[in-house]
Amino acid sequence: MTITTTPHLNFRGNARAALEFYHSVFGGQLVVLTNEQAHSAQTPAEAQQVKFGQVVGDSGFQIMAYDVPASVSYEQGDKSLFVSVRGTSAEQISELWGRLSAGSTVIEDLAPSFFSPAYGMLKDSFGVVWVLDVAVAYEPA
Repeated sequence: MTITTTPHLNFRGNARAALEFYHSVFGGQLVVLTNEQAHSAQTPAEAQQVKFGQVVGDSGFQIMAYDVPASVSYEQGDKSLFVSVRGTSAEQISELWGRLSAGSTVIEDLAPSFFSPAYGMLKDSFGVVWVLDVAVAYEPA
C-alpha cells in the first residue's frame, strides 16, 4: 500500500489564481473543477470558484486547493502552516525559488544554512508560507 501526503490549501475566491501560479512554478498537470461544474454553487457569485483543484508536477510535487464558500467561516491566519518543498540539489531549489519568489515576500533569503546547502522561506502573494531546502541525511540523536 502507498500513502501520499498532499497539502490542501484553502482560499476565499482566489484558489484558481493560486493553482495557476503554482502550475507555472512546478509544471505538470493542472486540474480545476468549478462549483458550477460540480453542480454545487451556493450562490451565482461562487459558480466559477474552485470546488476541487490540484497541481501534480512531473517531479512528484503535489498540491490541492479550493475556495471556501462564503457560508463557511474561514480565517487563513498568519502562519497557519508552511508548505515545505525539498529537493536534491541547490540548483533545483534555486530554480524553483526564482519562480516561486515572483511577487512574494521573502522571509529568509535562499542561502546555505547549518542544516542544508540551500534553505529559504517566503510568503507568496496568496498568503501561503513556503519553505524550500535541499534535503540532506540526518543522523538520529
